[in-house]
Amino acid sequence: QVQLVESGGGLVQAGGSLRISCVASGDIHNIERMGWYRQAPGLQRELVALITSAGASNYADSVKGRFTISIDNAKNTVYLQMNNLRAVDTAVYYCYVRDTNGARVSDYLGRGTQVTVSS
Repeated sequence: QVQLVESGGGLVQAGGSLRISCVASGDIHNIERMGWYRQAPGLQRELVALITSAGASNYADSVKGRFTISIDNAKNTVYLQMNNLRAVDTAVYYCYVRDTNGARVSDYLGRGTQVTVSS
């Protein structure tokens, strides 16, 4: 099992910035990719950003140009720098990791960190 611990969430005013982090630990074999999902009240969980261990990234259209994802492979850590935050970004942000061990692929999701943007 892989454990994910998110940190850095909180309350910020619209237009402000926040950086959230996630550390993976436990029975890690090969982290292929890490990322972030979010879920706002009453809405489905959605993908925010993904990054591979090689550094290739992709973003939801709604956050392109405002959010930046990065990874520190040595620390098994993924970051999400969020700038120019909007009220619609308010959600619980969940860390995601895909770990591979040969042909075995395992996906994990953290417990989430709350990000609240006040307008």
